[in-house]
Amino acid sequence: MSNYHIHADAHMGRVQLKVSQLERSITFYTEVIGLKLLSQGEGHAELGVEGSGVLLGIEEIAQARILRPQSVTGLYHFAILLPNREELGTTLLHLAHTGIEIGQGDHLVSEAFYLNDPDGNGIEIYADRPRSQWQKDAKGEYVMATDPVDVDSLLKLAGEWQGLPTGTIIGHVHLHVGNLPEARKFYVDGLGFDVVLHFGGGALFVSAGGYHHHMGLNTWAGVGAPAAPADAVGLQYFTLVYPNGEELDRAVMALENAGFAVTDTPEGPSALDPFGNRAVLTVE
Repeated sequence: MSNYHIHADAHMGRVQLKVSQLERSITFYTEVIGLKLLSQGEGHAELGVEGSGVLLGIEEIAQARILRPQSVTGLYHFAILLPNREELGTTLLHLAHTGIEIGQGDHLVSEAFYLNDPDGNGIEIYADRPRSQWQKDAKGEYVMATDPVDVDSLLKLAGEWQGLPTGTIIGHVHLHVGNLPEARKFYVDGLGFDVVLHFGGGALFVSAGGYHHHMGLNTWAGVGAPAAPADAVGLQYFTLVYPNGEELDRAVMALENAGFAVTDTPEGPSALDPFGNRAVLTVE
């Protein structure tokens, strides 16, 4: 067991996805989701919002395979956090106009909507309730649920949609893993996240600084599910952002002390969890 705890100000950074058709994905993420295209090169692009920098990178994979949902470890969804409920209502009305299939859930700590990109990559778009309203149970874990969202009251708040607003960030990343004890060794003992919720028997939510979750880890693809092959669409990596270089160095040391190999990549120090999910560590 490590006594390292992730810095309270650590948070999620960009998510990097593998896709089968770059132009199709750019159109989807700009016109449906509302990100801005920030840069584009041969086979890759970066998208984000004003003031938040790059939130999403996409890379086209040659002859990419699209796998059956929930058949491998990897991305369950990445979650785009909007600054307030009004923006969620505005975004919901826009999504409804596109005709895309949308799932929903009132999680008590937040209100969320779910959809898939053209390659089946899962996306959540959500807004948090004020922290003062988040409840904990007798074990000190957050109380969450999946109730119906009050869609009518959200739509009453909707304004004119102009894409995702300033202040939008990646709120959390939710992954399929092969088993929870091994996931815990990487994300809790290694990366130093705090456990904030055991959700049923098959999911673990962890966070920094008392957030309801920065990472969701579930075995809903099956205990022992195989890792996604390299030529499949899905998650390439996610980034964790630390407040300064000193905290980054502490994080790298904690991962290595927990027995995980850390390699230098162009994006920053990087480590694979036991299921092939790559975490890249960066600074603000």
